Amino acid sequence: MSTYHPPADPGLTLTGERTIPGLDVENYWFRRHEVVYQRLTPRCVGREVLEAGCGEGYGADLIAGVARRVIAVDYDESAVAHVRARYPRVDVMHANLTELPLADGSVDVVVNFQVIEHLWDQARFVRECARVLRSSGLLMMSTPNRITFSPGRDTPINPFHTRELNAEELTQLLVEAGFTVEGVYGIFHGPRLAEMDARHGGSIIDAQIARAVADAPWPPELLADVAAVSAADFDIVDAGDSCDIDASLDLVAIAVRP
Repeated sequence: MSTYHPPADPGLTLTGERTIPGLDVENYWFRRHEVVYQRLTPRCVGREVLEAGCGEGYGADLIAGVARRVIAVDYDESAVAHVRARYPRVDVMHANLTELPLADGSVDVVVNFQVIEHLWDQARFVRECARVLRSSGLLMMSTPNRITFSPGRDTPINPFHTRELNAEELTQLLVEAGFTVEGVYGIFHGPRLAEMDARHGGSIIDAQIARAVADAPWPPELLADVAAVSAADFDIVDAGDSCDIDASLDLVAIAVRP
């Protein structure tokens, strides 16, 4: 799967609500999201796909390279306008994710990456995914692991998140909506990112957050490392492969509508 090469102008303003390609200071988070698209896009080959919560649109466009059709939905009108202008092969719509503007059983795959943590009514959204999927259709979802993303907190650190989930909670949400969970996976730092962690006080994530919170300049060595991160620097590990899923950075779930 090819790596996304961002345009010179990222188009949308970086607010922290969504990741945007083409910005050095955002590259770590962008690549951490991109790896999920790269690994799961092959499940979309020749299929009709809905991306529920498309954000900037780079992922929907990547999927459009292999899918029969990609419909993208987002609640943010500026994001919808951006996707419509930049990614013409994506059929984008403005709508609330808890009221998807699609008929029952109209798509083969629903993609929902790094979105569900932003929603107030998560159960209703997952039921909507089940409604629009055809029998045996796939729901592919990723979300920050609450245990490592907001450790020791009842409320998320990110002000744009309403409720974060751990692996057990994510699985329960899917099962209660009638899905069969095919697999749950964890995203971890690979060897090169582990080296970067060591260079930046044990955590390249904490080093970035510290600069953002303090509105402080980035040391050149930190900026260089963040800008050099690629999707290949992340590992996606099956929870059944003796990995500690609770130690993962993000969770990835694949579920099947009966």
